[in-house]
Amino acid sequence: MTALNILLLLLTAAAIPGLINRTRARLAGRKGIRFLQHLYDVRLQLRKGAVYPATASALFRAAPSVYLAAAIVAALFVPAGDLRPLLAFDGDLVAFAYTLALGRFALVLAAMDTGSPFEGMGASREALYGALVEPALLLAAATLALLTGYDSFAAIFAGDAAGGIQHTIVMLLTAFVLMKVVFTESGRVPVDDPRTHLELTMIHEVMCLDYGGVDMAMIKIAGWLKTAALSLLAADVAAAPLGGSWWIAAPLAVLLTGLSVGVVESTQARNKLVRNTTFILTVAAMSALVFFMAFLLRTNVVMQ
Repeated sequence: MTALNILLLLLTAAAIPGLINRTRARLAGRKGIRFLQHLYDVRLQLRKGAVYPATASALFRAAPSVYLAAAIVAALFVPAGDLRPLLAFDGDLVAFAYTLALGRFALVLAAMDTGSPFEGMGASREALYGALVEPALLLAAATLALLTGYDSFAAIFAGDAAGGIQHTIVMLLTAFVLMKVVFTESGRVPVDDPRTHLELTMIHEVMCLDYGGVDMAMIKIAGWLKTAALSLLAADVAAAPLGGSWWIAAPLAVLLTGLSVGVVESTQARNKLVRNTTFILTVAAMSALVFFMAFLLRTNVVMQ
């Protein structure tokens, strides 16, 4: 069962970028690139060598490996529906959030290590948005813990999470908050646009301007794994009222993120940088409100 969970995680990570590209192409009236074109691009990057700036230290060289390792470890905490993940222990939902934060921290330090003003601006924005979105992620995890009585993802989604209509509404709202976190953490519209080429407005992409070859491949793979882990977590929450089976959660993760990101990027423009803070704070406030609803629901249940 653990092997199946890892396989579904890898398939989700590979399928989401392809579905995003295909959705954008169809909405624009184009045929689009191959569904797995992003995998071919990474394969080419893995064959190339790496060139490093003269001003960068060993920290710059180590950051992609740390970023990828953090994404892999964080992804191994997330189950696909009722399957058991490879890593599971009490309190792993907190370890999940801060393992992702470790990867971000390494990339921010590497961007500052180059001495480039553009990468410094991107690192500053990434650090700010990360600090603002972490409360939303932790409050969403706290909501799940409050509703189920467990503080491990494996235990939260292993049991029967079905309940009354109030319980279902809170779970769906939590899944909605987690989807907003996916948009922020993966650097997609409306927070960021991975297709932009203007350094002054980049966030995640500008931190990687000096990377190439195998280092850039590791960064891209880490981004796919992080997106897949958060998407699978949101799908687990949404599928929990339906029984939370893996054959519901895994396809739902691909469809939720692939279609929603593709539609948003085809119909909306990226926010102005000054509005991103308001957007992320709104997501955090919504997460706090959902947590308060879960607290009221749980208190009522206990009193009864």
